[in-house]
Amino acid sequence: MDSGHVGSNFIWPEEYLVEAEEELEAPVVDLDGFLRGDDEATERAARLVREACINHGFFQVINHAVHPSLIRQAHHHMDSFFKLPIHRKLTLLKPPASMWGYSGAHSHRFSSNLPWKETLSFPYHNNSSHPVVTTYFKSNVGQDFEQAGVTMEKYCGSMKRLGMKLTELLAISLGVDRLHYKELFEEGWSIMRCNNYPSCEEPRLTLGTGPHCDPTSITILHQDHVGGLHVFADNKWKTVPPRLDALVVNIGDTFTALSNGRYKSCLHRAVVNKYKERKSLAFFLCPKEDKLVSAPDDIVRLDGTKQYPDFTWSHFLLFTQKYYRADEATLPNFIKWLQSSKTTI
Repeated sequence: MDSGHVGSNFIWPEEYLVEAEEELEAPVVDLDGFLRGDDEATERAARLVREACINHGFFQVINHAVHPSLIRQAHHHMDSFFKLPIHRKLTLLKPPASMWGYSGAHSHRFSSNLPWKETLSFPYHNNSSHPVVTTYFKSNVGQDFEQAGVTMEKYCGSMKRLGMKLTELLAISLGVDRLHYKELFEEGWSIMRCNNYPSCEEPRLTLGTGPHCDPTSITILHQDHVGGLHVFADNKWKTVPPRLDALVVNIGDTFTALSNGRYKSCLHRAVVNKYKERKSLAFFLCPKEDKLVSAPDDIVRLDGTKQYPDFTWSHFLLFTQKYYRADEATLPNFIKWLQSSKTTI
């Protein structure tokens, strides 16, 4: 990743580089009535979510109760981090087998089909005895980033609250008790990731992020004004133009299992731009590591069959970090691995 030149390890096979020529028609769900407890608005929102999740697992939300100034501040601090000299960023390089830290194109894990991006990932837990994110920034990035940590802590708190409300809306849309998933997610560690996609001299040769489904449950993303997010729907890639007042929500593999396969894990990718860098803030809501990921009995009974065996998020996370590079078939390959290995739950 040097001055926009695409090295051979960043060049993707042609079949991955098919261009998107249409815009995705995904619902923009107004959460205002749902968050206020309006039954009619809740049913309307649930209907839109249900339709989107059955089709491609992707929707956007507005009036989400996350203050615009907080989003702007989070972007500002993310920008400040990525503008640091590379030697400073490399002091945060992800250690082997760790989830947390700085990564340049995931080159610590892979050697080909590298994504044209750099990331900073850190944990969030709202029930910790100390502010996890603030402490992470102060201890690892440096004292001059303490305020960045405070802001990111607030941002993650807002994302976690919204994520918990979205689990209620998803439960309603599936026809189960609205608090069915609460215990599973309430005490889980979440993953926060800042993404920077630098400009690229030859954007048609590479990808910012390759095609994949998120192994996590629910992803809440805010993208800046530079487009680049694509979703696979109706057997083709489609663009998702940025909307600054909206948050992007996509279903991940773990929630596909929690819906007994009714809801699609969103297959998506990111492309890069010749003239502009692009940034995004991605929050991944995850279950508590040791709790069983299992579809509700009511859904299984109605469907007549259980689509996935029970598993724990800790096992799925281990699979994606140690044995497998996330793609469009992560969940089925994880299930095969789980059933064939000596892994026990």
